[in-house]
Amino acid sequence: MRNRRLDIDIAKGFAILLVVFGHLVARQDPQGVHWYEPLRRAVYAFHMPFFLYLSGLVAGMSGFLANGRAALRPAFRARARRLLLPFFGLGLLVLAGKMAAARFMFVDHVPVSIAAGINGLFWHTAASPALSVWYLFVLFVLSMATLWLLNGRRKRLPWLLAASLLLYWLPVPAYAYADRVFAYAPFFLMGTAAGFAEPRWNQAMDRFWPWALVALLAGLVCVALWGQGVEQKAVMLPLGALSMPALHGAMRRIPPSRVQTMLLFFGRYSFIIYLGNTIFIGLAKGVMLHFLSWDGMHFLLFAPVLMISGLFGPVALKYYGFARMPALNRLTN
Repeated sequence: MRNRRLDIDIAKGFAILLVVFGHLVARQDPQGVHWYEPLRRAVYAFHMPFFLYLSGLVAGMSGFLANGRAALRPAFRARARRLLLPFFGLGLLVLAGKMAAARFMFVDHVPVSIAAGINGLFWHTAASPALSVWYLFVLFVLSMATLWLLNGRRKRLPWLLAASLLLYWLPVPAYAYADRVFAYAPFFLMGTAAGFAEPRWNQAMDRFWPWALVALLAGLVCVALWGQGVEQKAVMLPLGALSMPALHGAMRRIPPSRVQTMLLFFGRYSFIIYLGNTIFIGLAKGVMLHFLSWDGMHFLLFAPVLMISGLFGPVALKYYGFARMPALNRLTN
């Protein structure tokens, strides 16, 4: 797209806030904190489906998926540079950083060895030491597979979406993120369909988003209160689909204000925040745990500090560090 859509940037800003919130606690929950896990459970019911929807929407609107297979090779190179280079680079950096930092501070999910960490990062991915970067690899696979399967024929999209909804329920093993590819393919394809039908989709959102938002909030309350033990796929499909018109429609209605400015800021820096938020959250948590437990009421101090670290740490790194390194600066735009 030649001109950035403000509503998409605003929606990305809201989505990245949810991503950072979901990363505040990695694997070991603080004791005596009973409010965070229900909220995180509700967030995980829709926030990454919404992110994949936005990615599919942009892919459909931009014309990227309207190309035939003749465009596959240059598209592969461009997407590999955009997504796979940060995926491999950041994954290895996180692995090395965890192995080194574990000697001095508390670190979540440290692999027993470099070899085990690499195996988890790229093959047995349920044990990945950098699981938060899965979105980059999954988006690469989905965009390339959709481009190849559509082959420039939009009429194939309903069949692809129907097939993805059937495959969604398969118990796919967690090898090379295959489980996540199948779990999130329907949301990417729903976004693609919305991008192909952009004017009609915008009209539908503007008309129905309040009702979709009410239904989404009701579903999230149920997940937060009674969703423990419920299979995530059972709630992610309906709530993820509802989040598309509900949240995107709501973001289109935010008037010019400080809230809009804040969401635009985070939306335009969403890529670097996604790449770096867990690193800065981990560093901040490791330092704070040297002086203070994060259990009980102490978590009320940890939570805002970790949010601020996860949001502004990557932006500061890009602004003050990567701005002087053109290659890294371009890679993280």
